[in-house]
Amino acid sequence: MKNLFFITALFFNMLVIHSQANSDSREATNLTWHTDVKEALVVSNKENKPLLLFFTGSDWCGWCIKLQKEVLRTAEFEKWAAANVILVELDFPRKNLQTPEMQNQNNQVMQAFGVQGFPTIHLVKATQKEGKVNFEGLGSTGYVPGGPTAFLEVANGIIHTQN
Repeated sequence: MKNLFFITALFFNMLVIHSQANSDSREATNLTWHTDVKEALVVSNKENKPLLLFFTGSDWCGWCIKLQKEVLRTAEFEKWAAANVILVELDFPRKNLQTPEMQNQNNQVMQAFGVQGFPTIHLVKATQKEGKVNFEGLGSTGYVPGGPTAFLEVANGIIHTQN
């Protein structure tokens, strides 16, 4: 009986230690991903930050899902994004339904940037004049192996070479 109690106590202590050790690798949940480009543009201009346009097939694209898991949902990316960019998700799902307006917007932006594969990320500055959005491309990337550190090195290179 004492052995069972000891083993149970040891097991629960190991769970607590494991939980604390992994607290830094938990997914980030405080990011705002805009889906309306014009709304994101207003925020971008107000905060004087470029847009990060994430072209994704969220429910079917394996590399998109991998990028989300390894980079875009990490605390490191969340901290960087809050300080540097306004996030915009332009999704092209196969199963999840979208409004015709959302599909039209996403298709227009995809055509404007000549996106041919997913995931694709464009960092841009944007302005709106007479109801039309004008984009100034800063640079683009896709999936970058190596987690958030490698991805953010590429993203910082794009943003900081343009300033």
